[in-house]
Amino acid sequence: MKLFFKIFIFLLIPLSVFASESKKKPNVIFIFVDDQGYYDLGCYGATEVKTPRIDALAEKGIRFTDYYAAAPICSPSRAGLLTGCYPRRTGNEIWVHRPDSKEGIPPSRTTMAELFQNEGYATACIGKWHLGFSEPFLPQNQGFDHYFGILHNLDSYEVIHYEEQGGVPLLRNGEIVLRDPDPGNLTKQYTEEAITWIEKQSTEEKPFFLYLPHTMLHIPLGVGKEFEGSSDWGLYGDAIQEMDFYVGKLIDALDRLGIGDETIVIYVSDNGRGPGRNENQPIRGGKITCYEGGLRVPGIAYAPGLIQQGVTSNTVVHAMDWYPTLASLAGISIPDEVILDGRDLSALLQGKTNDIPAFQKTISMNADVPLRRNFHSDIEWKNTFTREEYLNAFFYHGSQGALAAVRSGKWKLSLHPDLKLYDLEKDPGENNPINKKEIKRKLRGMVIQFQREMNRI
Repeated sequence: MKLFFKIFIFLLIPLSVFASESKKKPNVIFIFVDDQGYYDLGCYGATEVKTPRIDALAEKGIRFTDYYAAAPICSPSRAGLLTGCYPRRTGNEIWVHRPDSKEGIPPSRTTMAELFQNEGYATACIGKWHLGFSEPFLPQNQGFDHYFGILHNLDSYEVIHYEEQGGVPLLRNGEIVLRDPDPGNLTKQYTEEAITWIEKQSTEEKPFFLYLPHTMLHIPLGVGKEFEGSSDWGLYGDAIQEMDFYVGKLIDALDRLGIGDETIVIYVSDNGRGPGRNENQPIRGGKITCYEGGLRVPGIAYAPGLIQQGVTSNTVVHAMDWYPTLASLAGISIPDEVILDGRDLSALLQGKTNDIPAFQKTISMNADVPLRRNFHSDIEWKNTFTREEYLNAFFYHGSQGALAAVRSGKWKLSLHPDLKLYDLEKDPGENNPINKKEIKRKLRGMVIQFQREMNRI
């Protein structure tokens, strides 16, 4: 009997080890593409380009039809993503940071990278930073162990700062790798650096958080010679197809290393680019504007075995949501002092709910975090909207930082030059304003509450 018991215990040991290993924290790769419009992938309706590898992520993961960037321009959008807050909450809502900027994400603000770093993750930023250039604002002072890339754009307003030094520096952990990098090489260089870094983390068996903000598809465009003329959409289309190829290389590397099933991959754009190009693409407006084409962008989540597969979701989600969502998927509880505008969507991604989860800790680890936001509804608006409706609303900000619109459910209230209400389900092109006074009043009340909340910061 004793012998049988010992054998039984011995057989259980591998099972317990496996159970422990199965709880290994997932890796995270966040692919952040620059200036890619809503309709500019095959899975979002593009016919001028072929994007089989990115389309496969959508087919095997979750594709969001109503995903919003934090802002219609580079720096505020990046600040919103990495802090989980509307850019104005962190002082990053106005225009972009040029090389002579003295601003960035405040050191007092816990970035997503710092959150993961504090939990034992290896962290890297590979690509375009664009969030401040003074020492406190640099990537390695914002939670990243490793940095490779250029700190800003390659447009004329930024390269002019480096003419006397021989060109814009491509950096690796503070050291200049080369000057005046060729835009046509950057997508390849970033991907190769990312794969090399991932291989290193894989050998050390350490979970990793990789933020991969590409320089493409921002002007000036560039592609490798093998992709020149490969699309039916000029240099922009060629650059998209090259991006697709290197996204595929990254996924192949994960599979080769045996970590594909334990890695979350997010693919999104930092802002829109332009309007639709045919009658099946009704969204209008583009980068810098607060029409749908300025902020509604591709949004894809892929994680075999960790989240739902083959799902198209029309839930209204935005860039700030990734902070609490990824934290929950990684088993990281957000510290009590951290205030976020993003919502924990992990239950939605895992198929536990079909819409935005309730703000209850019983739903997921960080579901109640938005309740930390200041909420005071005075008598005028008390019965007009609920706290839940307010926390689930999305507030559009223009490239100069001004509040421009609000979306709640299918309704969008544009604020300038006067109040215009649109039903985005029926009219995504924002062509036919609707006169529903009760809905207008409700959304206007949310705008007033939001302005007051931000004024209390």
